[in-house]
Amino acid sequence: MSMTHNSPLDGTFTAVVDRFEEDLAVLVIEDDDETVGEYVTSAGNLPEDGQKVDAVLTATFEEGEIINVSFDENETEQRDTNMKNRLDRLSQRPSDPQKKHTDDT
Repeated sequence: MSMTHNSPLDGTFTAVVDRFEEDLAVLVIEDDDETVGEYVTSAGNLPEDGQKVDAVLTATFEEGEIINVSFDENETEQRDTNMKNRLDRLSQRPSDPQKKHTDDT
């Protein structure tokens, strides 16, 4: 449907479902782990498994138009696991240095 990018995309890229706006899906397009643009398409154009936020897709473009898209289950699960691990680490409170000092006396 539409692409926000300096030049039309050609080739195969990673696309991550960023959000849905009514019946449209907004995909963040990545190349070598760098964001290169956004692509908006009908949510119905996505594979059924990929119709959720943060789903990782493999998308092939020709002259800026998406011609093939598939759901990448392994990459989706890996990113989900990585995010959960980061959140778990952030939610752990560092030990209280005052308490440790008090216990040593």
